[in-house]
Amino acid sequence: MTYEWIIQIISDNWPMFLRGAAVTLYISLIGTIIGAVIGLLAGVVRTIPLPERGMKRWLLKLVNGLLTVYIECFRGTPMIVQAMAIFYGSSLLFHYDMDRTFAAVFIVSINTGAYMAEIVRGGVYSVDKGQFEAAHAIGMTHWQTMRNVVLPQVVRHILPATGNQFIINIKDTSVLNVISVSELYFMTKSIAGNNFRYFESFFVASVLYLIMTLAVTKILQRIEKKLDGPESYTLQR
Repeated sequence: MTYEWIIQIISDNWPMFLRGAAVTLYISLIGTIIGAVIGLLAGVVRTIPLPERGMKRWLLKLVNGLLTVYIECFRGTPMIVQAMAIFYGSSLLFHYDMDRTFAAVFIVSINTGAYMAEIVRGGVYSVDKGQFEAAHAIGMTHWQTMRNVVLPQVVRHILPATGNQFIINIKDTSVLNVISVSELYFMTKSIAGNNFRYFESFFVASVLYLIMTLAVTKILQRIEKKLDGPESYTLQR
């Protein structure tokens, strides 16, 4: 019976399943955090108003152009292609053999950063322009306005999108098996190759993926509620 095989596969291979799930969570978590930082910096830079003239104007246009190329390239190509190009390209072009786990974190980070840059940019533009004008009216620079007025609101606005990106990364780490990263999909493929029970093996993997994504969703929902504060307030005199 299939359920008997599922129990047998779990009993015989649970260390491999857990190790693969742990690697998947590690890569997706670190990659999402680093990618969020990259996206935050890139998104803020892309919202800086262009000076009317001078070297700063041309320098900012150059930086914006490079960021646009980075964002469009990584949003416009599949992660599986990026993984192959970066991992094998670094060895071929620069004679640098990347550690597979480091390569996985690097790939997920820069891929996430490209998506987060657009999310942050949209979050900045969602803040009412009157707040920018009021901050500038009291003498704040663009960076002071961002740090003290805009970014606290942006972080709250983009939290659901960041959590969604984390969940996507948990699932998308499966493509990193092409560079032999020992994440959950790679481990499951190895298990199925040994016992030839592909349905049962990948059924266990799908349950583990579901558990991870549901757990992350619940944690993020609690964080959002914490940031929102209580629904009712008591006025103090």
